[in-house]
Amino acid sequence: MRASWDTRRDDYLHDALALLDGWTREDRELTRTLPIDDNQHAALTERIKVAADALQCRPEIRRVDGETRIRLSTPDSAGLTDGTVALAARIETAYQTVTGQLNNGAPRP
Repeated sequence: MRASWDTRRDDYLHDALALLDGWTREDRELTRTLPIDDNQHAALTERIKVAADALQCRPEIRRVDGETRIRLSTPDSAGLTDGTVALAARIETAYQTVTGQLNNGAPRP
């Protein structure tokens, strides 16, 4: 029965990741590079901190060469967790909000 549950969980995480454009998965980590300015970076970082605290995750956020680089990883051998994938989804929504791509479900003019 355990193998069946693990398979369903892996399928669920795989399906969830497929919905997250721009995220790259390598083993136990997800990464995303965002082309945003310094003000957007500051706003996004604050939103990420709130979501990460709620999900008890510790993302790595760096500003390099005018881009924001985000790395989400799981320190144990369990692989990606539901919380890690949920944080990636929240970051994606926050990114769209901060850059003006999301306004009540519709792009801003």
